[in-house]
Amino acid sequence: MRFIRAYSPLVICCFLAVTSFARQHAHIDSLEQELRKRYPDTVRVSLLTTLAYSYTHVNFNKSLTYAQEAVSLADKISDASWRLKSNRALALAYMLGGDFTSALAHEKNALQYAIDQKDSTQIGRSYSNIGNYYFELGVYDEAYFYLTRAYGILNQGVVTHDDSISMNIVLHNVGRIFKEMGQYEIALQHLQLSQKASLRLGDNEGRPYALDELGDVMLRQGKYDSALTYLYQALYEITDFIQKEPETLVKELRTRTLIKIAKAYTFKKEFDKALAFYDSTHQLHELTNNQFGIAEVELGRGALFLSKSNYVEAQNHFDIALDIAHRINARILEINCYNQLAQLWEKKGDFKTALEFFKKHKNLNDSLFSQEMQHKLFRDQVRFATESKDVQIQALTKMEEYRRSEIKRQELIRNVLVVIMALSVILLLTVYRSGQRRKRINMLLLQHQEEMEKRSIELEQLNQVKDKFFSIISHDLRSPINALAGLLDLMDKGAIASDELPMAIKELRTRFNHTRTLLNNLLDWTLLQMDKINLQPTKISLHNLANENVELIRSTQTKQVNFVNSISAEAIAYADSNTINLVIRNLISNALKFTNEGGEIKLSAEEKDDTWVVSVSDNGVGIKPEVLDMLFDKINPYSTRGTANEKGTGLGLILCKEFVEKNNGQIWVESTEGEGSTFWFSLPKA
Repeated sequence: MRFIRAYSPLVICCFLAVTSFARQHAHIDSLEQELRKRYPDTVRVSLLTTLAYSYTHVNFNKSLTYAQEAVSLADKISDASWRLKSNRALALAYMLGGDFTSALAHEKNALQYAIDQKDSTQIGRSYSNIGNYYFELGVYDEAYFYLTRAYGILNQGVVTHDDSISMNIVLHNVGRIFKEMGQYEIALQHLQLSQKASLRLGDNEGRPYALDELGDVMLRQGKYDSALTYLYQALYEITDFIQKEPETLVKELRTRTLIKIAKAYTFKKEFDKALAFYDSTHQLHELTNNQFGIAEVELGRGALFLSKSNYVEAQNHFDIALDIAHRINARILEINCYNQLAQLWEKKGDFKTALEFFKKHKNLNDSLFSQEMQHKLFRDQVRFATESKDVQIQALTKMEEYRRSEIKRQELIRNVLVVIMALSVILLLTVYRSGQRRKRINMLLLQHQEEMEKRSIELEQLNQVKDKFFSIISHDLRSPINALAGLLDLMDKGAIASDELPMAIKELRTRFNHTRTLLNNLLDWTLLQMDKINLQPTKISLHNLANENVELIRSTQTKQVNFVNSISAEAIAYADSNTINLVIRNLISNALKFTNEGGEIKLSAEEKDDTWVVSVSDNGVGIKPEVLDMLFDKINPYSTRGTANEKGTGLGLILCKEFVEKNNGQIWVESTEGEGSTFWFSLPKA
């Protein structure tokens, strides 16, 4: 089951990848058929842009090709609106392929066309996208500058619902910057605020992004189980989106989340699970020819094999990742590759090579996280905070003016409301009292119904027990009477020889002993069910009770069995003498029934806290494990014949349990088949 739980997300992702590709291809085929028709250039550029978006998660090369054609055609017809849209589509294609430098260049083109059209919403979105591409390149000061500028632009004038969502995306990406800078508390504040905003705005697509980043923060802090909780939740929400809408952009998050899950399992040393997630992610990236994603997978695989001390495989994967990082100018990826290679060569003992890679890692890292960049980031952070406060002050001023105008209107409404409230309170009190009265009546009815149902079940059970015992009685009483009638008839006819008579009398005596025991037990059970037994607890000698019953049973039984009474004379219990006498007699009779000729039955007692624990042991045939739980069941009494073919009803042990419990004790049994049984019961000490 653990295997199924661990790998079920991979199965779901692979299944959705296949099914969503199939559905998308049907849609794409229809668009490509339309493209073959003769349409005006404005329609063709629209089709090309749509195809570029449709192919983003199906075939990266085709997405790139269609986006490039859309840009060329938009330039040809000099349409600023389509120039903006086609350049943004091309930037997205480059971004998904990991070429963030090219993505940045085309998004800056889109920004210029948005400025030409004086469209503040599109300007804000371009600033947001540019900030995101700088983030992916590791240029965090520029990323922070563009993201905060985007927030300010989108927050001007009339803020639409789409603007609010775009601003929330900016807030999310600012949190990512602080995460990469190692400022996890500030990152968590931004990410959690973004998550709450997504819920408030109904931005369902924002939830998995927030969960993914929260999981990444936990991962970097070494909280691997918390990280997996967030990441699995993100993955399940992503798969749900893909099921409902195959072309959703949330799909691009899936591979990033899978890689983080793989990293978490690598840190937890669960390498098989980690490798399975890396393999699935690699397959998804190959489907779209995403070089950046493939490099991330190779880097992760290398780290996994390095943890397993498989240096040859680790170096092979690191080299592939580094080569791709060089080609697509992914500097953060380069830093990570150099760092991993330095660790690899250090573990291999080649400290000179390790130092060379560490220097490359250090130099590139210092260039990205320079002191100047830190200062610029701090200045931008202060500027953003100041601008945010200015916006808040303006909003508060408008709210104050609105509040004053509302006060006058509310004074009139308040007077009317006082009267309405007074009437409402009276009405509510009346309704409340009526409701409480109905509630009490309903509660009483429910209690009465529950009691009736409980009594009905108890009566049904007792009725079943009664039917079973009557069937036993009708059979067991008939047997000795028929035997006696048959013996008398034979004697009357002179058909029994004098030497046969002792054997017949012995058999008849055995039957009557069984019948007498049955009648005594039945009488006690009847009184118990009628609640006519009045217990009179007093000090009783367990030694004497045991002796009396041993002598009584020894005088009536025909088996040659040795009885041993090891109960101390000091064993004085506080219980009802008559019921405990019956318990001991039934337990000895039961032991005798299942003990072979020459066997031994031993009675003993030991002190345990404030109780005496009495045991009746035999070395007879024992009890099967599956029968043990049935011995004290009064609904389904269990009985079987003894070693000398003695009969039983199962009633004796049920009476023992009832009487012991009424005397504030407990009864239980231990047995090994073929070795014997021991019945235990406890009683309070006097």
